[in-house]
Amino acid sequence: MVGIGITIAIIAIILIVVMWVIQTYNRLVQLSERVKKALKDIDVQLQRRFDLIPNLVNTVKGYSKHEAEVLEKIAAYRSRYEGLSNDDVKEKSKMVSDMSRQISGIMVQLEAYPDLKANTNFLELQNELQSTEDKIAYSRQFYNDITTKYNMTIKMVPANIIATNFGFTEKDLFEVEEAEARKSVKVEF
Repeated sequence: MVGIGITIAIIAIILIVVMWVIQTYNRLVQLSERVKKALKDIDVQLQRRFDLIPNLVNTVKGYSKHEAEVLEKIAAYRSRYEGLSNDDVKEKSKMVSDMSRQISGIMVQLEAYPDLKANTNFLELQNELQSTEDKIAYSRQFYNDITTKYNMTIKMVPANIIATNFGFTEKDLFEVEEAEARKSVKVEF
């Protein structure tokens, strides 16, 4: 009788450990997928930005001498961004910051044209672009929140045991480099 009781206790302990491993693994997979989705959400907003810029440039034709140069820069950013690996968050962060500074500089320079500021299409595109910039900022914040939660989970005991054994690794945050963020924007038209 004692042998049966010990056997049942051992089986129960093994089942509890197996259930804990499965539950922890599933939670880590869920967090990892949420991180991936959050990064894709940033990509969606950046694609929207990439699509808006040519429309904005077409609207300002004639007001500025360098529309083609602006379009070329945007096309270069788009190509470079699309060529990046989804895991290369640091490089994506840098590109997004660079492009945001470029757009801010362009918008400041375009405000010098009173006729353009009265153009309804320009104002609508400017508002859409600002809305997109806000969505990008929110998406970055959400990505960083879920990534921080994921990173904390894989580092904390006892989940770190499962994370280490199943290859869950720390993810980079989507951040603005301090030195880059403080540089003044130089855009010439």
